[in-house]
Amino acid sequence: MPLVNGGKIADDSFAKLAVDTPLPEGGDILVPAERFLSDAESLLARAGKVGVIWPNNRDIAELVPYLGRIAVVALVFPTFRDGRAYSQARLLRERYDYRGELRATGQILRDQFVFMLRAGFDSFEVKKQADAEAFMQTAKRYSVFYQPTGDGRITALHRRMQLRHSEGVGT
Repeated sequence: MPLVNGGKIADDSFAKLAVDTPLPEGGDILVPAERFLSDAESLLARAGKVGVIWPNNRDIAELVPYLGRIAVVALVFPTFRDGRAYSQARLLRERYDYRGELRATGQILRDQFVFMLRAGFDSFEVKKQADAEAFMQTAKRYSVFYQPTGDGRITALHRRMQLRHSEGVGT
């Protein structure tokens, strides 16, 4: 599956492991939530980065104690109509200040890419190469937004206020 990260098609260094797959000696791994929570300390102590595949029906608060040591949180969209992963993404970015990679996985549609970016996602597993290429174009298309969200961009209002202040207007 193509991975889009930082607005570019990227190689995925993470090996996805099932609950019962033996751990490789080294390298980056992406493990399901139940496997991670059952053995978090030993997984985090091994060589290589650790990422977690987090289902959208699980409380994100369970992951909070480990956020500073997790390289990737992959939030699952089981269907394109199920938006709970958007809420999880916003919580991770805004409430828990997670700064690692936030990956969208599952049923992701092109129409949702901008909304996912705004919610704080910075990488996306897409089904087709054409979707990855379309996403790269979509990510470049929008540079100013009116609503504040988890992606850290300043809003149009704040940008306008900064420009006025730097020009000395209204002071």
